[in-house]
Formats: sequence, structure tokens, C-alpha cells
Amino acid sequence: MEINSLVELNSLRTAPELSNRQIKKLLKELEANIFDADWITIGIMAPFDNKAVEALRSISKKYSSIKFSNLDSLHADGSVFLKGNQKTGNVFVRSEDGLGEGILITCQYDENAQESNTFGPLPLDFFHN
Repeated sequence: MEINSLVELNSLRTAPELSNRQIKKLLKELEANIFDADWITIGIMAPFDNKAVEALRSISKKYSSIKFSNLDSLHADGSVFLKGNQKTGNVFVRSEDGLGEGILITCQYDENAQESNTFGPLPLDFFHN
């Protein structure tokens, strides 16, 4: 599947496989939005809780300003949805069947006049590069 912009991901239920070229292009577009936002929330749909936590850690490793607490205490059985809030540092995970797989990034703003935007789903290993 040829994905050339973040908006093309919006209609997908699960993250597509992306080439290195696509990842670099999408990452550049995504970073422009992340760096413009006041904070982000991250939703991760994964087959297991450890896969979701691993994906979240890859984001924190790539961006030193995005940190979360108590990751080692997270646990849920089966397919999961993890949600992390950069502003509070809080992370929650719950079991949830029927989800796709991928990372959703929502750029949030302190000003009510600016509407939040969600991007994804991105592959679970998107931030490993």
C-alpha cells in the first residue's frame, strides 16, 4: 500500500506495512505537528500489553520531552488498548478485543481555538528508526 501523507492513514483500521522511505516522509510530517502541539496523547492498539509498552517506550526514547511513569506496573490480558498522556505522564492499559494494531498520536493544544488532530494508525515499530 502506498501511503504518502498522514491523512491517508485516517481511514485504516490497522497500521499498514511501510517502507523506510514512507516512514521517513511520514515522520517528517508527523514531527511538524508534534512540535507545534502543546502536548500529545498516544493510543496504542496491540496484541499484547508488552508490545504496547514497547511501542510507547520507543516514542519516549526518540523524543526526550515525552515521558511516562509506572510503565512496569501496566498489565492487561490479550489484545490491549494503551493510552498515554504527555501532559500528565499517566498511562493506562485495558484489554480490548476487536481492535486493529497501531499507534495513534493526537496533538493537543492549550488554546480551545485550536482543534486537536489524530494521526495514525502507525506501525508499532514506527519510532524504532
